[in-house]
Amino acid sequence: MNVETIRVVAPDGAVTGARRAGTSGPALVFVHGVGSTAAIWDAQLENFAGDYRGLAVELRGNGVLPDPDPALITREGFAGDVLAAADACGIDRFTLVGCSLGGVVAFELWKRVPQRIDAMVIVGSFARYPHAQAYADGVKAAAREAGDMRAFAEMRAAQLGLPPARMHETIEQMACKSVACYLASTQATWTGDYRDVLPTIDVPVLVLCGEHDTVAPRDLSEAIVNAIPDATFATVESAGHVANADNPVAFDDLMRAFLPTRLS
Repeated sequence: MNVETIRVVAPDGAVTGARRAGTSGPALVFVHGVGSTAAIWDAQLENFAGDYRGLAVELRGNGVLPDPDPALITREGFAGDVLAAADACGIDRFTLVGCSLGGVVAFELWKRVPQRIDAMVIVGSFARYPHAQAYADGVKAAAREAGDMRAFAEMRAAQLGLPPARMHETIEQMACKSVACYLASTQATWTGDYRDVLPTIDVPVLVLCGEHDTVAPRDLSEAIVNAIPDATFATVESAGHVANADNPVAFDDLMRAFLPTRLS
């Protein structure tokens, strides 16, 4: 697969970027979670490149690009990263595919630029996380106690319901981040409240949840589906929190069943 990496500076000065593949067709914009990098979408970039233009956004503060001021790591900043990357690639309208934090970013984008979104695929995400601040505080405390991101990644990866083959990739992607940026990203990920946004979403939405996801379990996905007028739900079997990487074959099959009637 020919994946091109691009570097983009967002309007607020933060460095972002993307991995992209595919030269024609409708655009799919992929957004990763707080513990991942854009490379988590490589299987999808490869598998959809023949029919779609794929763009996996590298959110600010991921270690693979220069770290921003942690004060710039916000949900609004992440949404700005997506738009900056899309604009740099000449993508006006797109289907947003977001996992965990990526789903939160999808809702933030809908607040700002609904006219640019054709459809959404929301994976292992939530409109409001239960006991959000307490949960975020617990994750941040564990990262501080671990002392460095590799030690924290080894501990955190064991909590994600991962297939054994995915442990190394998960640890490496999490370990490349700085502690300061991860703390800011954690705060941004878990503390939003988009429940009032969901009923306004009037594009098709597919909500997916990994069968073994204990971080964002099924009831959080069902709450999204119940609040969006044109949303459907499916379980990704044999997958945990990052379902697109845990079981890419099942994930891609569900996406393909959803996309053609909307975008082909």
